[in-house]
Amino acid sequence: MRRQKYFTPAEVSAHNTAADLWVSFLGKVCDLSPLMDQHSGHALLLPILECAGKDISCWFDPETKDVLRYVDPLTNCGRYYTPRGRFVHVPPPVPRSDWASDIGPPWWRDGCYDVGLLSAKTRWIRVVNTLTSQEQQLQVCSEETLAEILQRYLRYNSHGRSYTWKHDGTTLDMSRTLSENNVLDNDSELQQLRLDGDRFIPAILLHFNDDLTEG
Repeated sequence: MRRQKYFTPAEVSAHNTAADLWVSFLGKVCDLSPLMDQHSGHALLLPILECAGKDISCWFDPETKDVLRYVDPLTNCGRYYTPRGRFVHVPPPVPRSDWASDIGPPWWRDGCYDVGLLSAKTRWIRVVNTLTSQEQQLQVCSEETLAEILQRYLRYNSHGRSYTWKHDGTTLDMSRTLSENNVLDNDSELQQLRLDGDRFIPAILLHFNDDLTEG
């Protein structure tokens, strides 16, 4: 099966308009643009629009994967907890004639909006082309394999597949992650030592194979 794609929070945040709206929650990333089109102009879209491009995990119970609930102290009835206001597919607190209950799965349970997973930890790396001395800093997902990181790098060098990727003189296994290739993440240690992490970004060296691929 094809691996799900991982996204950095910065990539999610770039989709922050009504026409192109992504959110992340409970570790997954969803494209809610079709939902915006379907309910265009509806007031129940406002809480979602206010959080476009952001993580909204605080809206949900991580165990039930449903919107948080609470007991109303006045009615002693269970209600959805929506401090930003009720949003699309959240039922009204009391029965109403204009509410259709046969909507199917709510958007937060509907897999048709899923586009991938949110990285639990991002990393910065320096990709150095030893042939041209060009260097590119990339923010990548710690869960990504080197082959997936290569896909990110192709926008800067369309012939990236024509190089052998090495770190500390060792050829990297493109089917494994950075950590699995012993390109360690020292962020927590650097923070404890109060050192600037930007000065200790690991370098990946690209060595030309003399078999130029098609861009």
